[in-house]
Formats: sequence, C-alpha cells, structure tokens
Amino acid sequence: MGSGGLPGRGGPLFPFTQVELPWALGPPDGRYLLRQASEEPEAPPSHVLVIATLGAAQRRSLPRRRARTLQAQPEPDPTPVSTGRATVIGVAHPFGDERDAQAWLSTAGEQQLADDLSVLNSALHAFRVATADPYLNPVGRERLLVARIGYGRGDQVADGHWTEARELVASVARQRRSRLLHPQARLARLLGGREQPLVCEELALRARLDLDHERPREAALQVLVALDAAIAELAGDPGSDALASRIEELREQRDPVADAAQAALAGPLSAGEQDAIEFALERIEATLRARALAGE
Repeated sequence: MGSGGLPGRGGPLFPFTQVELPWALGPPDGRYLLRQASEEPEAPPSHVLVIATLGAAQRRSLPRRRARTLQAQPEPDPTPVSTGRATVIGVAHPFGDERDAQAWLSTAGEQQLADDLSVLNSALHAFRVATADPYLNPVGRERLLVARIGYGRGDQVADGHWTEARELVASVARQRRSRLLHPQARLARLLGGREQPLVCEELALRARLDLDHERPREAALQVLVALDAAIAELAGDPGSDALASRIEELREQRDPVADAAQAALAGPLSAGEQDAIEFALERIEATLRARALAGE
C-alpha cells in the first residue's frame, strides 16, 4: 500500500465504491495504491483507495489556568464528530466507453459493495498491523452511513466526484448474525452480573472476523483455541445435558482443526483444511446459539 494517483480527467472511466462512516477510518488522508497479495510489487495496481476525513471539528485546548475552573453544562450539546470517507476505485479494468459503464452500473449492487468493502478492510488490516493498533476494526455493511457505487474519470473520482453514481439502501432483511437471537434479555443478564460471558464466545467472534476477511491461517489458529475453550466451558455449563450431542460433535472436530492449525503455521491452507475450519466454526456458533436460546 502506497501513495499514488490516477490517470487524468481525459482518461478512461473507472468503477468505484464510496462509503461514509461516523468516524475517521485511521489511515492518513490521501491516495493509496493496492495490489493483490499474489502479485509482484512491480505489477500494476488493482485498486486505488482514497481516504478522506470530513467535517472534523477543531477542538481548541483551554488555557491551563482555566482547566480546573471550567464547569460542565447540565445538558451540553453533542460534540461534533468526524466522518470518514473511503473511495475504492477499480483501476485494473477500466470501461471501454460510457455505454459499458452505464450497463455495469445498471446491474451492480450489494455484491460490488461487498467486494470493495473487502478491499477496504484489507487496507485497514494492513494499517492496523503497521501501527500495531489493536483497536482499529474493519468496516461492516451495517455501520455505513452512506454507500454509493458509480463511475467517473481519473482524478474526478479520486476527488470525490463522478460522472454517474447511485446510492445503495440496505434492505431491512439484511440482519447481522447476532441480531437473529434478539439478545436484549441476555444483555441485561450480562450487564447485571447474573451471567458471565464465555471465553469461547469472544474467541469464536475473532475467528469469524478472520474467516470473513479472508485470513484463513489466522482463523485456523483462532478456531483451534475457540474449539478447545468451547468444549471445556460447555461441558461444565449448567445446561450441558441439553447440549451433550452438540458438545460431542465439537469433540469430533478437534483432530481436523488441529491438523489445519498445524498446517497454518507452515503456510497457506488447502481447500480441505479451510473447509474443516469453517465447518468447525459454524458448529461452535450453532452450539452457542442453542445455549443462548435455552437460557431465554
């Protein structure tokens, strides 16, 4: 990932996805060239990522002598926040002409958004690793303030403008996996100290994040730890009798998951090893959902 530009305004038309979020994304504002991990460093970039921070309020520091005497207002106005905007421009395959671009835009939609969010999240992951910042998280569809796709010419798109674009409105039917359980009652129990979260729940979430963002090696190592924790914790759970068959199914996944995790230490996983990791994680998640439903 490095800074770079685009062909000028008279050049070809490029497809883009632009998203806005209610926080600054993390990387400094600017343009970044992205290549596929499998490509040579000298290969042409596949995407240009443009990061911009919008509407950042200037917060002025108070003089030191007044810092201790300033009184907070009983009902202060909300503090203005920055908005982060990311534009993912596909530069590997520009359109032949505007007719081609219009035909693409007429059929492009959520899948294009998902593909370009994956590109953005790969860049954010690289920034997270480069800065050793564990609190920098990926971007999910449900967190977007605005999502639009379109096409434009060169620097026109990089500057936040376009020839034609349309906004994508998320369907009500699009729900996150965690929302399907209506977790309000359990949230109240957790916050009220009547229940403690399991270690395997957090480990499974981390594994799902790695798997969804195409990091199978990290996912394999995470699933192994999540699986061991799930077997140990659920076997000692008060409702373990109702989950006995599911716990036994988890035990059956231990060997293939351990093999995949061992392979992950040496290099990329095979298709079969990735399937084993994904299946085991799905069974952990299903068991945890069954436990949550039984507790309602």
